[in-house]
Amino acid sequence: MKAIRTGSAPSTLEALELVEIEDALAPGPGEITVRIRASSLNYHDYAVVMGMIPAAQGRIPMSDGAGEVTAVGDGVSEFAVGDAVVSTFFPDWIDGAPPQTAFTRVPGDGVDGYARQTITAPTHWFTRVPQGYNHAEAATLTCAGLTAWRALFVDNTIKPGDTVLVQGSGGVSIFALQFAKAAGANVIATSSSGEKLERLQALGADHLINYKEVQAWGARALEITGGRGVDCVVEIGGAGTLDQSMVATRVGGHVALIGVLTGFAGPVQTALLMAKNLRVQGLTVGSRAQQLAMIAGIEANGIKPVISDHFPLEDLADAFRHQAANKHFGKIAVDI
Repeated sequence: MKAIRTGSAPSTLEALELVEIEDALAPGPGEITVRIRASSLNYHDYAVVMGMIPAAQGRIPMSDGAGEVTAVGDGVSEFAVGDAVVSTFFPDWIDGAPPQTAFTRVPGDGVDGYARQTITAPTHWFTRVPQGYNHAEAATLTCAGLTAWRALFVDNTIKPGDTVLVQGSGGVSIFALQFAKAAGANVIATSSSGEKLERLQALGADHLINYKEVQAWGARALEITGGRGVDCVVEIGGAGTLDQSMVATRVGGHVALIGVLTGFAGPVQTALLMAKNLRVQGLTVGSRAQQLAMIAGIEANGIKPVISDHFPLEDLADAFRHQAANKHFGKIAVDI
């Protein structure tokens, strides 16, 4: 089968190689074989192929994978041949608190990922997909969809009338916008692009802030909420935006720290954090049980992901270049 591997120096996109490798083995007891049809890009994947996250040389990247079951092993009852399935980000995190092994065995990072045509794995590496989803749509859920879901409904309890602030127009932020609106919440969206802000408004954003024009956007969010502050910020910037997020958040509110797009470390206004009794919580995707709950929520509300671009597997490097140039809106799909 065809696959993409990182090269001997996995720090440039040019090092990605399209290779032929052996087909997946026949499934053993409790396993399924899946023909992978799609993946989708996340910043995590970019960090792996650029060497920002250490990974073994020759690693098959991509944490997201969706396709159809082509064979089942003995004892498998959850899936049948022909079923559409989507991968889980943490194959070992089924439910409850994450096990220690969860963070060492992420596909595309700790073990080989889904930039390939077939895989044989235990059934708990996959879940069903929402009814009516194609493979590319399903592949957006593994990382971006579940991260947004956990930020709003697992680590928080967003409800009608609450206010959520989302940053930018990447996959996590748009899923958070869609999920928040489905829950009856108000959404404040920020972006540096007027065009993208218009598209966010079309998706349901109630208030817009261009952070190039309004650098103190935390104070602007306070104004929008009548001085109260937002209930939750889906924080994807990290060090460079955290202070503004804390300014924007209400007393006792929640900042879901998801990304590090503006840097891996930086100063924090600890006095503000303390004075407002804020809960700043780092999170990394979620469990298999949370993914199944998200899928049920998606089906109940008819939510569809936003995919702006498609690239074939052999052009994966170009897909990452498109991502790095911030030309996408929502998710970038890889067709396999």
